[in-house]
Amino acid sequence: MTRLTPDHATRFATATLAHLGREYPYKMDLVLLGPEDAKPPRAHHPIFHGSFDWHSCVHGWWQILRLARRFADLPIAADIRARADAMLVPEKVAGELAFLDRPYSAAFERPYGWAWLLALHAEAEHHDAPWAAALEPLAAAFAARFHAFLPKLTYPLRVGTHFNIAFALLLARHWAEARDGDLVALIDTKARGWFEHDRDCQAWEPGGDEFLSPALGEAHLMAVVMGQHFPRWFDAFLPRTAQGQPVTLFTPATVSDRSDGKIAHLDGLNLSRAWCWRAVAAALGPAHPASPAAEAAAERHLAAALPNVTGDYMGEHWLASFALLALDGLAD
Repeated sequence: MTRLTPDHATRFATATLAHLGREYPYKMDLVLLGPEDAKPPRAHHPIFHGSFDWHSCVHGWWQILRLARRFADLPIAADIRARADAMLVPEKVAGELAFLDRPYSAAFERPYGWAWLLALHAEAEHHDAPWAAALEPLAAAFAARFHAFLPKLTYPLRVGTHFNIAFALLLARHWAEARDGDLVALIDTKARGWFEHDRDCQAWEPGGDEFLSPALGEAHLMAVVMGQHFPRWFDAFLPRTAQGQPVTLFTPATVSDRSDGKIAHLDGLNLSRAWCWRAVAAALGPAHPASPAAEAAAERHLAAALPNVTGDYMGEHWLASFALLALDGLAD
């Protein structure tokens, strides 16, 4: 099984440190209220103004903090800690909070960026540093948004892009486990209501610009929500996994043009599928007949994607975070 190594850590962190501070190009998510809002990215986002867009900057921070913890003795870990000391501070967090208070900001980064911010906060809490305390008000704000949003989300968001609800709930639930029991209960109730009776998934994927697997993301979430009852659910949801069916879930996506930002999403799909397949295999256990097929699928998807994490900026500004998920998971 492919494992996270110091070489991976150095390669990922070096690329990510370079783009966290790269302000342009940057894709703003902003409703202009007047000409005074036409400001550079750092004026709106004192922390998360690099890495092409807000959410990529957030999970870039998650990634480098996690790598600094996993490989504390690497030379680049000191650079990461110094950058965090300068950026993850209360006055800059206050600027990020102010953006959330703007009119028309209720759906800003919903739900993908919300979930990644919670993941960043959870990671920061593992460090002997003031970063988590600084980020706590921002985490509380996004947790409150999940509490308000989930009860009114009648139907699940099954797409393979940023709006996918299963992926967001995986990250949010991980944060909430030690911090917000009510949010855990809400997530579990919604997940069961949306997905518990799903059967014989046909897995019509990948879409041409997707970086998440609707089928495997759902299975991963249900593995966490259902616990010991997951194998029975999975056997009904993907009943032919042991036979490598449906083929679409076992075949790494082909990426025709890595300079095209949307098509480059497919490298991320290969990485997120590897993460999900590994989680599914672990939840099923080694004796389950589908586990070998799941583990083999994870390895194929990793082999297809890992060489392409760096190279073109359209993938390089975000793919290392998904490579880290695939290689190291989310568990503390």
